[in-house]
Amino acid sequence: MTTTVLERPSVLANDRMFVPDSVFFEPDALNYPLGKELYARYQAEGLPISMTTSHNQVRGIPGETDLEKYRNAKRTLVVGVRKTMKFEQSKPSAEYAIPLATGCAAHCHYCYLNTNIGSKPYLRVYVNTDEIFAQARAYIEERLPEITRFEAACTSDPVGIEHITGNLKRTIEFMGGQEHGRLRFVTKFHHVDSLLDAKHNGHTRFRFSVNADYVIKNFEPGTSTFDQRIEAAGKVARAGYPLGFIVAPLYWFEGWEKGYTDLLERLKNQLDTAGTNDLTFELIQHRFTKIAKKVILERYPKTKLVMNEEERKYKWGKYGKGKYVYPDGQAKALHAHLRGEIGRLFPEARIEYFT
Repeated sequence: MTTTVLERPSVLANDRMFVPDSVFFEPDALNYPLGKELYARYQAEGLPISMTTSHNQVRGIPGETDLEKYRNAKRTLVVGVRKTMKFEQSKPSAEYAIPLATGCAAHCHYCYLNTNIGSKPYLRVYVNTDEIFAQARAYIEERLPEITRFEAACTSDPVGIEHITGNLKRTIEFMGGQEHGRLRFVTKFHHVDSLLDAKHNGHTRFRFSVNADYVIKNFEPGTSTFDQRIEAAGKVARAGYPLGFIVAPLYWFEGWEKGYTDLLERLKNQLDTAGTNDLTFELIQHRFTKIAKKVILERYPKTKLVMNEEERKYKWGKYGKGKYVYPDGQAKALHAHLRGEIGRLFPEARIEYFT
């Protein structure tokens, strides 16, 4: 299969796209067309290139302190081969997570990737998409005649690195040809133009993560602005994609009711011109674990993110582990307000879940 890699702009959001400071390659990645193209590109551009035995074992990222190493790792790209073909479950969003990449260049303070990825915050992209697609097809066939949904943003923001690999467009078009397959992903970036002409066949739900201005300004550095995201959402709707929004994390701050109403009203004004009639919302309240809190405070020591265990409710999860969420009163208030405003402004929309 011939792989065409999109041209990489010389420039991370707001208007810029991610450009790595250095690149690591697994030797096996050079056996794939995409791996070869990326190696040639970065070599021609003069970026520092190193080899690594595994995308899970990258050494040599500079920094005198753990914080410096973390920040430099977020500017490091690793090009590798996805060897594990057992897809993780991705409830409640989808049946499976489809692994296109791991890591994100943004610096959202609350992000669960801070702990899920742990000591490996560098960005990993995978070049063996044909093998990944073959496994996805096998999962689809296992569940026939049911529809099988795949989430492409469990471990990364695929739009934020699409200019590097083109893998998201290839996945959209692959899933567009699967009668019983559907793709979903979410992004905080507005760089969607290369995806607007993809042959999606209505099989991909393109979702944007949105939030009140307070949350975006204080906790989401390195992402596109709210206005950029909703402008991009209008483009996506006009391109015929099923569209969705994840309002997450729902965060309790002074003036939160007005903040979330303002967000939804601005969203309504943009989408009125987009002609979308298939709209979903997913509502996720802010949560954290003790480990996450420790990691977040180490990596973002000046954060304004409030994580007081005594003000939260402990919610047990799988495997005997749990997280801190809002007490029932606050959670119900957040849910009721968002549900009411979505019903007022988007009466035809579907709220998929609140958690």
